[in-house]
Amino acid sequence: MIHINEVLIPIIERLERIESLIRKTDNPNLMTIKDLVQYSRLSEPTIRRSIMRGALKPFKEDGKKLFRRTDVDNWLKG
Repeated sequence: MIHINEVLIPIIERLERIESLIRKTDNPNLMTIKDLVQYSRLSEPTIRRSIMRGALKPFKEDGKKLFRRTDVDNWLKG
């Protein structure tokens, strides 16, 4: 009998490697919410609240939200 962890762990590891490769080739001027958390040192809920209030607008809203670094910098400056 195969345990679900035996199937899921290799899949998750592969996805993490793929995401890492994508980030290396991504445009450094575009950021995800996870990137924003690291860059701004603000919590994810704080960032999501700002998005919901319209204070921070994503460049791309379909699927994974993407933000331009210049927009993020302007938002952080207030």
